[in-house]
Amino acid sequence: MTELSLKDLTKHYGSVKALDGFTHVFEAGQVHALIGKNGSGKSTFVKMISGAVQPTRGTIHVGDSEANFTTPRQAQDAGIATVYQELSLVPELSVAENIYLGRLPKRRSGLIDWRRLNRLTEELFQEIGGLEISPSALIADLSVGQQQMIEIVKAMSFRPQVLQLDEPTSALAQTEVQHLFALVRRLRALGVTIIYITHRLAELGMIADTVTAIRDGVFVGSVPIDKASPPVILDMMFGDLPPLVRPATQIKREDPVLSVRKLALFPFFNDVNFDLFAGEVLGIAGMLGSGRTELLHALFGARKLDSGTMRVRGDTVAMPDIPTMKSLGVGYTSEDRKHAGLVQMLSSHANLCLAGQAKIAPSGWITNGRERPFVERQIAGLHIKVGDPMLPVASLSGGNQQKIVVGNWMNNAPEILLFDEPARGVDVQAKRQIYELIWEKARDGVSSIVVSTELEDLTECCDRILVLRDGQISETFANAGIDPKDIYAACMAAPQTVGAVS
Repeated sequence: MTELSLKDLTKHYGSVKALDGFTHVFEAGQVHALIGKNGSGKSTFVKMISGAVQPTRGTIHVGDSEANFTTPRQAQDAGIATVYQELSLVPELSVAENIYLGRLPKRRSGLIDWRRLNRLTEELFQEIGGLEISPSALIADLSVGQQQMIEIVKAMSFRPQVLQLDEPTSALAQTEVQHLFALVRRLRALGVTIIYITHRLAELGMIADTVTAIRDGVFVGSVPIDKASPPVILDMMFGDLPPLVRPATQIKREDPVLSVRKLALFPFFNDVNFDLFAGEVLGIAGMLGSGRTELLHALFGARKLDSGTMRVRGDTVAMPDIPTMKSLGVGYTSEDRKHAGLVQMLSSHANLCLAGQAKIAPSGWITNGRERPFVERQIAGLHIKVGDPMLPVASLSGGNQQKIVVGNWMNNAPEILLFDEPARGVDVQAKRQIYELIWEKARDGVSSIVVSTELEDLTECCDRILVLRDGQISETFANAGIDPKDIYAACMAAPQTVGAVS
């Protein structure tokens, strides 16, 4: 078993101190949770340990050996493997091909030895406790949870001594999370030192042995999990954090801004009916696969409905498509910010202006000067931590990228906003800022529909919550101190056992 030891590890980007003097020892054969708010330095930490970024100063020791990585391959050779939040598998290839991509076993003739490849994959599955996935299965046919486990198995095929997991459960259902935890525990039993990065603080007690915090690039401290109570964790991450209080609202339920009747998109949902009122924050709950995202797609015009009617401010939308819904003041923030919410190669500045070009430059003549006030307004209002807005948005942390997605639509002055998992992969403070933005816009009359896998997010954020189950809105909860367990029970219940709640 091999420990990971860091001394004075530092990375500066000009005047920005992404990581400053980090000194700590991660003991072997344990799961070390690494926590910190967005922009705290976690991403820089992971990149330096993985060899993707070189430190300004400081040393890394893997066991007794000092490591000087200039490439990720050197880190792999030294026994360090990293699984990033964004999956890197090739959908069109098989499980076995993805695991051994670039090192496929070959026969003497030079042809790929497919039998040996599948055998090596099956042996790897057995070694880590058994995975009931066929080596020949296509990645595209697996669930997100299964793909996440294949990423970890791929990392383990390099026989690492240290494994970094960056937000491994951010896109998983609860059952998939439990499978992942079982795999992590198995790896720990094999002596692997695991650095586990997550914003889901409720997970820590289930999987971590220690909790280590970074704040503003500086090592704050490390405590054993039995000492890591929620107040201790939040204090380590943020210092003094004021309580989050959802403002009291008086919503006039008279003329809806959005009204849908008998919406159907097979096989996802059928006979969906609800109204959205001015200034209301409406949550949609449901189990994974219940059709929540597909419903938002339909409301935004990104999917063609099979049947049903939609009215915006009383007027029927005959053929809802994206240009039409956007012109009616509807905005949509995707759950997949990397592929559907942002253009990674463009700057943060450009990404903040994509949706609002008609507002920014009505004449069609676009300049950086015309865009700059809109960019600066969103960076300040959303507390986006960005050194140079002209650098690619891919250089930002996940939480700051999420804020760019929201800020982009704010620049289009929407009247209805559709949020698909707005708090995915962001820390407590960033989540609060997003909620506060939603509430601020609600006071100005902007209406929002929020979809979230985390039911606690819906009860914290929304005025009313609809439960989407078996393709229909099965229950409606007025949010006045609702226990998230009640929402969860409604999502899980069989249709005949649940009555309507208003």
